[in-house]
Amino acid sequence: MFSRHALMLAAAVAAVTLTGCGGSPTTAAAPSPAAPSPAASTSPSASASPAAAPSSTGVAGLSITDPWVKTTKKGMTAAFGTLVNDGDTAVTVVSGATPLSPMVELHEVVESGGKMVMRPKEGGFVVPPHGIHQLQPGGDHIMLMGVTKAVQPGARIPFTLQVKDGEPLEFTAVGKDFAGGEEDYQPGHK
Repeated sequence: MFSRHALMLAAAVAAVTLTGCGGSPTTAAAPSPAAPSPAASTSPSASASPAAAPSSTGVAGLSITDPWVKTTKKGMTAAFGTLVNDGDTAVTVVSGATPLSPMVELHEVVESGGKMVMRPKEGGFVVPPHGIHQLQPGGDHIMLMGVTKAVQPGARIPFTLQVKDGEPLEFTAVGKDFAGGEEDYQPGHK
């Protein structure tokens, strides 16, 4: 029987092996399990184990493990990790904020008209009791638009996630190079 920590570690490893949002801010590539993880980046400074990334605990047992931000020079990027709820009731994350970006949205990737499309996640991210919610390339993620400075590998980016009817979750995410789906958050560029 797996312990809760072993299950969370296995889920986190699975999350970082999927690929992600690509193309433009309104389209994304379909997930592919064969893509390299952020830790498998070609950048030597991004070679740290995903388990070495910081985590933080907030309201009623809500925490995030392995939070990271895709490196970028400017424009748009996204943050990922695994939301973990150790509480007895579901927790809903309704918004996010970071000093790195004046506009932060909770996004999902869905199929529409035969292609994968990024869009704001109606109702936010729901983390079930004693469960997890993956924030991963090609799926739910925290979208940062109008990034105010470059995100370099190893950068430490503070975040706050607002929880419905609860205290915010504050954490620090690490900048990582990630070429999984040849993501490009810059509109009109490939």
